[in-house]
Amino acid sequence: MRVLGIGGRVFRPASSTLFPQRLSKQAGLKIRPPVAALLLLLFLPLLALAACSKSGPEINIVAGSENQPFEPLVQEFCKSEGAKCTFKYEGSLDIGFGLKSTSDPLQADVVWPAASIWIDVFDESRKVKHLQSISQSPVLLGVRKAKAEALGWTKRDVTTADILQAVKDGKLKFLMSSATQSNSGAGVYLAMLNAAVGRGDVLTEADLADPTVRDKARTLLSGVQRSSGSSGWLSNLFLDMDARGEQADAMWNYEVTLKETNEALVKRGSDPLWLIYPKDGVAISDGPMGYLDRGRGADVETFVTGLEKFLLSADAQKRIAAIGRRVGPGSGAVATPVPEWNLDTSRAVTALRPPDPKVIFNALNLYQEALRRPSLTALCLDISGSMQGPGISQLHDAMSFLFTPEQTRNLLVQWTPDDHIVAIPFSSGAGDPQTGTGAPADQKRLKQWGNSLEADGGTDMYACVEAALQTMTPDLDSGKYLPAILIMTDGRSEGDLEGFIAQWKSRGRGIPIFGVTFGDADTAQLDRLATATGGRVFDGRSSLAEAFRAARGYN
Repeated sequence: MRVLGIGGRVFRPASSTLFPQRLSKQAGLKIRPPVAALLLLLFLPLLALAACSKSGPEINIVAGSENQPFEPLVQEFCKSEGAKCTFKYEGSLDIGFGLKSTSDPLQADVVWPAASIWIDVFDESRKVKHLQSISQSPVLLGVRKAKAEALGWTKRDVTTADILQAVKDGKLKFLMSSATQSNSGAGVYLAMLNAAVGRGDVLTEADLADPTVRDKARTLLSGVQRSSGSSGWLSNLFLDMDARGEQADAMWNYEVTLKETNEALVKRGSDPLWLIYPKDGVAISDGPMGYLDRGRGADVETFVTGLEKFLLSADAQKRIAAIGRRVGPGSGAVATPVPEWNLDTSRAVTALRPPDPKVIFNALNLYQEALRRPSLTALCLDISGSMQGPGISQLHDAMSFLFTPEQTRNLLVQWTPDDHIVAIPFSSGAGDPQTGTGAPADQKRLKQWGNSLEADGGTDMYACVEAALQTMTPDLDSGKYLPAILIMTDGRSEGDLEGFIAQWKSRGRGIPIFGVTFGDADTAQLDRLATATGGRVFDGRSSLAEAFRAARGYN
């Protein structure tokens, strides 16, 4: 006799009469064979259920958003082991900060960032064990096919020097995520530095100090048209710009993300991206999974190593490859090439060796402080009557964070003297603009001003945005800056939203508007405004300072 349990497992009782006989002896009862057979039929389903229903551990998984497509696959394994697996998606940099922090450590059993450099840089205590690369994806440049043909890039190999020359000649602009807030941006940036060195060796501290290397990297980064703190959001932005008819010629992103972007572009009849595999080397996102030892016991560690073994099995790797990821050599699993996009996940690429963790961290600070395109940021600050009490206190805290260099530098969102800042309070109307740069003296002044704000009056954020545009215009005319307007509000604004959007399309000069919500803010209103202008809304209800930090990664 056999009993099929969950998942098709077969459980065989030792004998058809053993269980009733043992039960009768323990109870002091005499059970006749027909009754014994009946009891057997009643208890066998319970035996089968008990035998195949595992009770596994509760597992917390913190993963980069790049790994979100794999959640169903992971949950299959969790279910088979009777474990409850909970996912939380964070940026790779946030995962790194959590590994480093002693006051607010990462609450996870499994860490799964986009690339191992974030573990190398931030896991100073080496708490992450059993690190395994689950999948890989190089970071490439996708260029509109018509633009690539015009540049002569569809018939030959392209180097970073070719890309540099196209930027220098004013023939190429691109979307690229922030090097200090996104793994793909960091990978592109480190590849740019390597190419600028031109030695084909590992990047060193001496290379970072070389003026020639800095000049080449700065020129390449001057080609940034829009930035973001997320590679996924960057792809959505590219598609939104395409839908609105805005010019966007190219984007740096993962090979798999460029594939997904092209699928959406082709579906709507738009010109796809031609994938550029720079001949002199590319950064690789190696998708490492590891066990974070928090002292929870051997069963948790065993579960994590079992999960890694499952994901690296031939069947799982084949399923991972099917969505456009690269998998381990020898698996034979690859996605179908698309020649008309120059997409081939089996193509050999020159992978850049990551430098020493200290060099990486210093390179990221160099990007933020000296090499990136300067930002032009307008802060619209809600000081309406509803902000009285805790609201205005949190606004003061946010201003203290934004304009305290020691704090922003720790999170790689520091200002520089080349950045221009406009801060405008608003209630029933717009207040007087305060302007400055990222120089220490200006930050100190802006912080003191921000901490003196008091709450009173109604809410009209549109008046503030109008005032911001007017104040930003001279800097906008220079074409030097990446502009953005950031609105912090806790309520619904007065005024005509759709009318404002209609006017903004004709005279907003393509400036994205971002929102930070607080309290009972009308998120629908801010979402509509952000979507229409190419911005994004951040939730500041738990921490205004953290929301402002996240928003800084987008310009």
